[in-house]
Amino acid sequence: MKKKFLTYSIGRIKETGQYDDEKLEEIAYGLETIYLTVTKLVVIFGVAFILGIVKEVITLLICYNIIRSSAYGLHASKSIYCLISSLILFIGGVYVSIYLASIPLIVKIILSLLSIIMIMKYAPADTEKRPLINSKKRKRFKIVSTIKGVIYLILIIYFDKMQLSGFLLVGLIEAIIMIHPIVYKTFNLPYDNYKNYNYGV
Repeated sequence: MKKKFLTYSIGRIKETGQYDDEKLEEIAYGLETIYLTVTKLVVIFGVAFILGIVKEVITLLICYNIIRSSAYGLHASKSIYCLISSLILFIGGVYVSIYLASIPLIVKIILSLLSIIMIMKYAPADTEKRPLINSKKRKRFKIVSTIKGVIYLILIIYFDKMQLSGFLLVGLIEAIIMIHPIVYKTFNLPYDNYKNYNYGV
């Protein structure tokens, strides 16, 4: 289904004659990302609806993507892997969030501080298809991600004993999981892809 969608879409765009092969490749990548995102969300929200946790999944998705938007992180090599991992992160993550909301505040603080350290050490983490070549951008993304992590820590303390603290903590931890080199190695994906380039620094 994905292949048919991409072939048809790129074929129609190519007919316009407005784009060269390099630009068409960029458009194809964007369309593939949109397709995978939409189909993945349909499945996730379908399962969430059945389980009666739609609001919780939305909350966790927001908490996760706020960090992810600047820390970046790995993308699964196959769509089925992406779907399975997303179900674990966002369906399973909801139940973990509810549990973590009730743990002692000191534990939340420790987990948050460890996450911030991981952000400072590993963010942003790029991919083979989208290497973060520009060193200034990498530095900016690291700073922004670190600031977000500190804000999360403050919010987790402020909303202690409320479910939101659990969602913030799990969103933070899950974003860290996606940038850690051990996870890249587990999925046999290249890490620090920008190091393969000697320009844009």
